[in-house]
Amino acid sequence: MYFLSDRNGPVTLFAYDTKSKTVKQVVENKGFDLKTVSAGPDGLVYEQFGGIFIFDPVSGKSKKVDIGVNGDLPATRPHFAKVAESIQNASLSPTGARAVFEARGEIVTVPAEKGDIRNLTRSPGVADRDPSWSPDGKWVAFFSDESGEYALHLVDQSGLGEVKKINLGAPPSYFYGPTWSPDSKKIAYTDKRLNLWYVDIEKAKPVKVATERFEDPTSAINEAWSPDSKWLTYTRYLASHQHAVFVYSIESGKESQITDGTADARYPVFDKNGKAIYFTASTDLGLGVGWLDLSSYQHPLTRNVYAVVLKKGDPNPVEPQSDEEKVAKADEKGKEADKDKDKGKDSEKEKGKEGDKDKKEETPVVTIDFDGIGQRIVALPIRNANYVQLDAGKTGVLFLSEIVDVPRFSDPPSITVSKFDLSTRKTEPFVSGVSAFVVSANGEKALFRQGPPPAGAWIIAGTAAAPKAGEGTLNLGAMEVYVDPRAEWNQMYHEVWRIQRDFLYDPNFHGLNITAAEKTYAPYLAGAGGRSDLNYLFVEMLGEVTIGHMFVGGGDVPKAAQVKGGLLGADYKIENGRYRFARIYNGENWNPELRAPLTQPGVDVKVGDYLIEVNGRDVRPPAEVYSFFEETAGKQIKIKVSANPDSKDGRDVTVVPLDSEFALRNRAWEEDNRRKVDELSGGKIAYVHVPDTNVGGYTNFNRFYFAQVDKQGAIIDERYNHGGQIADYLVDMLKRPLRNCAISREGEKFCSPLAQIYGPKTMVINEMSGSGGDALPWMFKQDGVGPLVGTRTWGGLVGIYNYPPLIDGGYVTAPRVAIYGLHGEWEVENHGIAPDVEVENDPASVAAGHDPQLEKAVQVTLDALKKNPVSVPDHPAYPNYHAK
Repeated sequence: MYFLSDRNGPVTLFAYDTKSKTVKQVVENKGFDLKTVSAGPDGLVYEQFGGIFIFDPVSGKSKKVDIGVNGDLPATRPHFAKVAESIQNASLSPTGARAVFEARGEIVTVPAEKGDIRNLTRSPGVADRDPSWSPDGKWVAFFSDESGEYALHLVDQSGLGEVKKINLGAPPSYFYGPTWSPDSKKIAYTDKRLNLWYVDIEKAKPVKVATERFEDPTSAINEAWSPDSKWLTYTRYLASHQHAVFVYSIESGKESQITDGTADARYPVFDKNGKAIYFTASTDLGLGVGWLDLSSYQHPLTRNVYAVVLKKGDPNPVEPQSDEEKVAKADEKGKEADKDKDKGKDSEKEKGKEGDKDKKEETPVVTIDFDGIGQRIVALPIRNANYVQLDAGKTGVLFLSEIVDVPRFSDPPSITVSKFDLSTRKTEPFVSGVSAFVVSANGEKALFRQGPPPAGAWIIAGTAAAPKAGEGTLNLGAMEVYVDPRAEWNQMYHEVWRIQRDFLYDPNFHGLNITAAEKTYAPYLAGAGGRSDLNYLFVEMLGEVTIGHMFVGGGDVPKAAQVKGGLLGADYKIENGRYRFARIYNGENWNPELRAPLTQPGVDVKVGDYLIEVNGRDVRPPAEVYSFFEETAGKQIKIKVSANPDSKDGRDVTVVPLDSEFALRNRAWEEDNRRKVDELSGGKIAYVHVPDTNVGGYTNFNRFYFAQVDKQGAIIDERYNHGGQIADYLVDMLKRPLRNCAISREGEKFCSPLAQIYGPKTMVINEMSGSGGDALPWMFKQDGVGPLVGTRTWGGLVGIYNYPPLIDGGYVTAPRVAIYGLHGEWEVENHGIAPDVEVENDPASVAAGHDPQLEKAVQVTLDALKKNPVSVPDHPAYPNYHAK
């Protein structure tokens, strides 16, 4: 038996001798990995880095097959591409006349109403990212890798003239969120290394402001400028994992903490008058700080909005108000008679005021007195909510972006924006259902995306009142850029290696010289004939890092037209010249995710029925049964079924086929296992499958574990667990001991913790459990919850999140967090978790209807239960305090 393995280095061909039961390497390989192997009548065919080889088992030698293909390679041709659905970042001009977008590596401006779309960069083969428009309207700033590393570029808003380029120093990095100072002289930004910087565009020398303490994909520094451009405010982590508000003086270079850290404070912004900083704070973040922990899920989170009065002696912006009657003075009656005389003079004064309108408003001077500043923090009269962004409008105006208190597990929550006016102390709805929101520098316009990306409409609207539906929608249909595929591929090739350099958790890259590796694979770039070839190259070269979670995908790959086949949620067998239903998957028809087409009310197809017709077409083998359901997924169709192959007593029913049966079949597998455990244990043991350590595992555990707390023991099946978070919540719930019991005058006794199975637990694992599926049995064993039964887990305990997308929408990962044990070892990555009781699910046993791993787990749990039976004591004798 021949197979591929990397046990001796690069993946190569091995043979297993069934008689001697020995393994030997049959192809020496010191180069690239072998990808696939197939057996023919007298040889084996394998692929190695695009080459096809035939291996002769008799001689033990391989021969390369010469294949020549002449193609037009249309994927390499330069062309124009629509990019409205490729937008990554957006900003707004200072008056809202235009929006500026990053799309497919270009910086493009779009008019609110009149004019043409304008590409400011026109740089195929260069990644230009994260545009920001200067408040004076002159410049658009962005980060560009034109030089080979990212630098700050400033281009005239017309797209003409020389580009100003500012080197952001060494070592190079990725940079985010260029934020202009109101005087248009400085730009603040952050980098991948958790630093906050600003740069004076004339001096062109970056100045470090602060460094974040922890990396967290759910949090940002959220820097904002003071109106006089002399201060920055931002938040960063304290050692407690709570955020505090800080300010930084540009003049002194000194950082000062504003909030005390007893609440999680975020999203600070200066009021336009410079007298206050607004921010949000929450005292119920609690377990929500553990963004990697499953225990952080599903906790209500609300924030209140506060103002910090910056200068001693300034009034409270929300001081008590009272309506009082004004008493008219005697001399005021005479003044009334003079009003008519002054009307003519007033009209002359008004003419003089016309000329003052164009005068620039005086920039306020911001003064911050730090002594006693904590006592000058006041709550604004704004309801608490889960605010995720604050934007300052005109003086005293705040735009508040919020999501639901407990985000649902479906799509990312949409944002609702409200407008607060300090002068009226009222909050009014502004816009809802948005996924991005930006306010212009003058506070008079807002840019937002209505609906989820990438298809949501972009809208520019005035901020004076809530926008009307549909008004201000930008016409992005003509937004296109020139694409030179080979130039893009060259850029992306280097980008991928930069991502490894800057994001991989190990600064030594597992011992790989990545500079040399990049040079090694670079010559193969010229041989790429399409975008899929580029992904193939990425897969091969990134394998050098030797790590799990190294994923490659996406990009401008041609998409073939798909025919959506419909599925009825059934297995078939051929009998009597017909297709017969061998098994029908029940699902849960009350659950939209587990709808079973054949068990709907009024359909009621039974196992053993024959499928006679589909939409009037006679169904018989050898015609493939699934061919009758092409393009029927999600559509109503008529099928005829009968208990007899001759269709006697047949009946027509309307069904709606599914496009996937995975959920139905997976649920059936889980339910079969539950029934098996119940039967083998005599009803004593619960069964719960945990398919991942994310939403699926969290919801499965909560549903099925707590529904079986009447059992004496439990089997937690985490086979095929594809990970997610660190499942501390599951382990914490499983290990809670019986603490006490209670009685009431009526009803049965009950104990604490109430929702718990008090007896032994066993976990079933296999080689298809990985990532969070490695961590779960690791912690289960570490905490002594119970034994592990099955086979060693996958061994991939590193984390991936938040990478710069490649310019054509493709992606690669570089694991940026790695988990280690408490004894100075990388205990899981590339090792996996070994079982306490090793059991293989051999194919013969499984085919015969057995599950040796699950059956052994039942035995182990019953043995433990026999040794330590669950004992819930009865209550003691009632007290008698009056006994003599």
